[in-house]
Amino acid sequence: MNQLPDPIRPVRSFLFVPADSERKMAKGADSAADALILDLEDSVAASRTQIARGMALDYLRSRPDRSRQQLWVRINPLETESALQDLVTAQGAPDGIVLPKVRGAADVVRLSHYLEAIEVRDGIAKGSIRIMPVATETPQALFTLGSYEGCSSRLAALTWGAEDIAAALGASTNRAQDGEYDTIYQLACSLCLAGAHAAGVQPIDTIWADFKDDPGLRRDAQRARRRGFTGKIAIHPGQVDTINAAFTPSDEELAHARRVVEIFESNPGLGTVGLDGKMLDMPHLKQAQRLLALAQRFAGSTAEGGSDRS
Repeated sequence: MNQLPDPIRPVRSFLFVPADSERKMAKGADSAADALILDLEDSVAASRTQIARGMALDYLRSRPDRSRQQLWVRINPLETESALQDLVTAQGAPDGIVLPKVRGAADVVRLSHYLEAIEVRDGIAKGSIRIMPVATETPQALFTLGSYEGCSSRLAALTWGAEDIAAALGASTNRAQDGEYDTIYQLACSLCLAGAHAAGVQPIDTIWADFKDDPGLRRDAQRARRRGFTGKIAIHPGQVDTINAAFTPSDEELAHARRVVEIFESNPGLGTVGLDGKMLDMPHLKQAQRLLALAQRFAGSTAEGGSDRS
């Protein structure tokens, strides 16, 4: 059974905020997002990237207490000159770096070496800056999603996206005529989900672009959770509560999971048991145990909070 690694607090909601907007960073801080992603890539104009780096670093330094809300930074792709310049923000000890347009685990390893040097130089706790690749944005990445297992102790999650890969493939749209993702993008989603679970890290679902469509977001988030994702990325503060609700186990789910665990514990010699007229076997037990463990991790992160990063 895959378990979330102990040192990594689970995150239900990541909220993108442009790092060059004080107003949007403030709105993000006021939201219930488990983590903010201070964006230095797509949402920042090239002419303002240097300004955004300074603002992101100042913001990180001004908020060393991450007990309520983690702070991450999305840098530019590693093959660009901007990436190393973006890592000036690591001096502010972010909880993690979101790495776009990766080709595979080798990019995570490379970034990890950079972060280790920064941590040593600046007196930041070794290994404390985590990494979440956006793992489906290049054609090469789709062939390497099984490569992340054991690549770095910094790896906290994998997420996916359908926009950049569509552009890379020369597609005019990533949607089929019925509005659902076309086959290649469904494949990207599935491979990201499997790759994350194979690596024992959080699978984080992609954005819901229409931030005014809350019913659509709710359906999409609930479907992602049913598939096995444990969190989702938001692009607007108004999406956060819906995402948090979708990825928080309900009281009814937890009560059922406890009953499943209890009935197996009461029948230690049996591989299958009956409950409410249904036959249950080992996969049902593992699902129940995972749900309870995840709920405990969420409760623990709320009660214990994060460390002071100063």
